[in-house]
Amino acid sequence: MVIKMAEKLKITLVKSTIGAIPKHRKTVEALGLRKLNRTVEMPDNASVRGMVQQVRHLVKVEEI
Repeated sequence: MVIKMAEKLKITLVKSTIGAIPKHRKTVEALGLRKLNRTVEMPDNASVRGMVQQVRHLVKVEEI
């Protein structure tokens, strides 16, 4: 069974990191998100998916 992954992920910061724990703040920053409602495109791989999973309550993700 082969799972088809998207080529890229469109990640948008939709909630502020002010109240978030420091590890989550660093993860959001590592994704390239600096300000609220900013969007970045990242490759769809296991490491990016893991980072998104950790901060799923702060971001919105779309497959491109």
